Amino acid sequence: MHRRERHPRSTPPRLAALREVARESGATVNQVVLAWPIGGDLPVVPLAGVSSVAQLEENLAAVDLEPTPEQRARLDAAH
Repeated sequence: MHRRERHPRSTPPRLAALREVARESGATVNQVVLAWPIGGDLPVVPLAGVSSVAQLEENLAAVDLEPTPEQRARLDAAH
């Protein structure tokens, strides 16, 4: 399990929504976690540390990921 998935706010319904949107988008859960706030009504730029080039590349790819309004609504509704 990735570090972001162990966050205290990562409830089972929220993780399920993240995994579902990731699967639908062909992205990783981490990319969805980063892309979700970037394209929100109040854009937020998440700060993410990396420990490898692979993690950096994964994080950078999140910038191009745009969850649909329906996916965003599911993510917002999951608690």
